[in-house]
Amino acid sequence: MHGILFPEFDVGVRATCDSHDDVMTVPWKEGKRMGKKIAVINDLSGFGRCSLTAAIPVISVMGAQPCPLPTAILSAQTGYPSFYCDDYTEKMEYFRREWEKMGVAFDGIYTGYVANEEQIMHIFRFLDTFHVGNPSGRGKAAERRRPFLLVDPVMGDDGRTYKMFTPKLLERMKRLAARADVITPNLTELCLLTGNDFQGCGFLTRNDRFLEAIEEMAREMIAKGPHVVVVTGIGFEDPADGVEKIGNLAVVKRGTRPQDGEEFPGRNVNGLSDGTIVSRLSAFPYIGGSFSGTGDLFASVLAGGMARGDEVFETVELAGEFIARAMEDAAREGVERNEGANFEKYLGMLNTWES
Repeated sequence: MHGILFPEFDVGVRATCDSHDDVMTVPWKEGKRMGKKIAVINDLSGFGRCSLTAAIPVISVMGAQPCPLPTAILSAQTGYPSFYCDDYTEKMEYFRREWEKMGVAFDGIYTGYVANEEQIMHIFRFLDTFHVGNPSGRGKAAERRRPFLLVDPVMGDDGRTYKMFTPKLLERMKRLAARADVITPNLTELCLLTGNDFQGCGFLTRNDRFLEAIEEMAREMIAKGPHVVVVTGIGFEDPADGVEKIGNLAVVKRGTRPQDGEEFPGRNVNGLSDGTIVSRLSAFPYIGGSFSGTGDLFASVLAGGMARGDEVFETVELAGEFIARAMEDAAREGVERNEGANFEKYLGMLNTWES
C-alpha cells in the first residue's frame, strides 16, 4: 500500500556482493543520485548518547553522509551535574564560509540544540547559503532540488524550559520552524511555538480529547510553514486497553509551500489532494522513566528517511520501534537516564534498503 512520501531524496541503492569475485558493488537505480549529504547542526557531547553522537550513526546506517556543524562541544550532556562546554557560536561562521568555498551542496539540513539565540542567526545565514536549489547549474546539477530542512526545536520538556531558553530564543526558533519542511517538537515545545501554556501542557494527556487538542496545535504550526509536524514523546493512558503508552503524533499536509511554489515531496496517492491534512498516532507501551537523546534519535531517523524518500508514517513507526527497543534494553540493564538508551545494537533495524 502506497502512502505519503518524504521528498524523493532516496539513495535508491542496495549493496550486493558479486558471487564471482567477492567485490562489493552498489548498483544505481535509474533516476536516483548517489552520495546523499545531510548537514547536521547540533552539539557534540562526550557522554550522554545524544545530539551528534546519536545523529551520526543513525544517518550513516540509513545511507546518507552526516556532515556535522557543532554548536557546542561538551564533556557530557547538560543533564549531568557537572560538565564542560565549549561554545561554538563564533566558530559556526567559519564552517559556513569554508563549506561555501568548497562548493558543497546538501540534500538535507537538520538542526537541533542551540546554545543561545545568536546561534539561530548563524543558522539563518547558513540557510541563505545552502538552503537553495541550483537553477544556474548545468546538466544533472541544474536538477538539484532545494534541500529539505528538518528542525528539532530544542527548548524544553515535561513543562519546563532548558537553561539556555530566553524569550528572544523562542522568537527566533518560531522563525526557524516556519522555514522548515519538518519539525519534531515534544509537547512542551509545541506549546511554546504556538503560544499555549507549556507549564500546564501535561493536562492534555489526561483529557478525553487530548489528541484533538495536540493536532489542533500542530495544524496551527502547519499554517505557518512546515508540511510535517511530528509531536514526540506524548505520554497517555490508552482508553482501549488501559495501558500507559508513549506516542508520536504525525500531522502531514500535502501540497506546495505557498512562499516558493515548490512541490512538497511525495505524490498524491490514496485520493489525497493538495492541501489535505492527515494525521496518525504511533504508540508503544511506556516502560517507565526516560533516557537522554531519544528525541535526537527520533529526529535523526526522520532525517534519514527523508534522504531515502521513505513514506512519512512508516518512518515515524520505524523510529518509534527503534527507540522503544533501545529504551527497553537500557531499562533491563539499569542504565542511568543521563547515559542514554542502548540504541547501538539496534541500528540494523534502520538499514532497510529498497531493491
